[in-house]
Amino acid sequence: MKSILISTLLVVFAILQVNAQNTLDLDLDQAKTTINKNIYGHFSEHLGTCIYEGIYVGEDSDIPNIEGYRTDVVEAFKEMKVPVLRWPGGCFADTYHWKDGIGPKEDRPSIVNVFWGGVTEDNSFGTHEFLNFCELVGIQPYLSINVGSGTVREAAEWVEYVTSSNESPMTDLRKKNGREDPWDVKFWGIGNETWGCGGDMTPEYYANIYRHFAGYVRGNDLQKIICGPSSDDTNWTEKIMEGMQGKMHMMQGMSMHHYTLPTNSWSGSKGSSTEFGEEMWFKTIRNTMVIDQLINDHLAVMDKYDPEGNVKLIVDEWGTWYDKLEGSKDGFLQQQNTVRDAVVAGINLNIFNNHADRISMANIAQVVNVLQAMILTNGAQMVKTPTYYVFKMYNVHQDATLIPSKLNTENYEYNGESIPALTASASVKDEVVSISLSNSNPNKAITIECELGNEDLKLISSQIVTGEKITDYNDFGKDEKVTVVDFKTEEAKQGKLSLEIPAHSVVLVQLK
Repeated sequence: MKSILISTLLVVFAILQVNAQNTLDLDLDQAKTTINKNIYGHFSEHLGTCIYEGIYVGEDSDIPNIEGYRTDVVEAFKEMKVPVLRWPGGCFADTYHWKDGIGPKEDRPSIVNVFWGGVTEDNSFGTHEFLNFCELVGIQPYLSINVGSGTVREAAEWVEYVTSSNESPMTDLRKKNGREDPWDVKFWGIGNETWGCGGDMTPEYYANIYRHFAGYVRGNDLQKIICGPSSDDTNWTEKIMEGMQGKMHMMQGMSMHHYTLPTNSWSGSKGSSTEFGEEMWFKTIRNTMVIDQLINDHLAVMDKYDPEGNVKLIVDEWGTWYDKLEGSKDGFLQQQNTVRDAVVAGINLNIFNNHADRISMANIAQVVNVLQAMILTNGAQMVKTPTYYVFKMYNVHQDATLIPSKLNTENYEYNGESIPALTASASVKDEVVSISLSNSNPNKAITIECELGNEDLKLISSQIVTGEKITDYNDFGKDEKVTVVDFKTEEAKQGKLSLEIPAHSVVLVQLK
């Protein structure tokens, strides 16, 4: 009997130890940093059916539209509260000449999309169409300037055409094309992936090119963004920052691109977006979590040259990248979006929130029909993806104040490797405390104790995004398998909140 009792106590102790290590301590007194709403930004490129068919169908389409923009997409974007949208690329931006996309549509020359599928586009969606769409939805535009094949004059005239209220040839041209007042466009990327499809440049050469372009990109309160590194290329960051010494005022942000590939290789198969088991699940989550260290590494380099932190980091391309869907066109980058992608989104957004002091924008790739899309369209049909619902659930963090937190979590182990099982972030806005958590373990619910730091906080809502299986996704003509639903949570007691986070899920809990 004694040995049985001891064994039982050891089991209980082991369980308590596991639960005890899962803690989240919030420091409400130190909540000072604003989470820029643009961390919840998006990316739209002339790639596949992101623009044509996805956002824009034309005024003559049988698909319900507002001045050519899909009505269902407009409403979905408003519901999700999209804060900023990047356009026209991507690689496409460095073959795009903006004057080809203005004026009467019947007079616009066509363009061959050499990077994505070799398709011919008619330029019916150009500067006016994009910026008017942003105004319609309430989105801040982010324009990418053609440095790869464009000129300084072309860049300067685009900025003048879009933003100037002075009397000039470009403003006269804008008015001739039907737009009297300038648009409010603050964000301008000067070059995209100049280390690759944007010119295959060395960082030293590009730093000089950037200084040349930036000197002529002029306007009130423009936020100029320099092309930064891909993933772990700290040498690029080092050389760019070194080349900008004495000219830091010419850039307000540095971009960074990092995609999650389960296979960790750009050659060969990247894995299926719908047919995968725990091995590919684990690799995807593991390769997502490394972005936290990448951010720290690049910020450490930036701090050497910009110790005041005036130049912000902008993660303007991120998300999952798998093999194209069977039957889809080459170069269109069409993939499905499962519970796995929802968890990836939750992890990334938690990480970005916790770096809110240095990250001022992030743009997931891409907003419709491409890679880790929010929305999928098929003719008149539209599907909201699991990632869409994570962004919708997390929009409570936009422009909220980050609550510094300390997370202790057990690991999720698979095949001899381990990663943190939980990620978390927290914010406060209008006296409402919002706590978001992700559970990367596909097999196990995890209990975590949250130390709130305020005994008066009471639970007001709890929501979850998950599915029965890790491969669940939403498909055309079928009931949604993955959406935002309420789930039962115990009340906070004496400033503490105990939460059970279901397997493979993303959760939001709010208290007031």
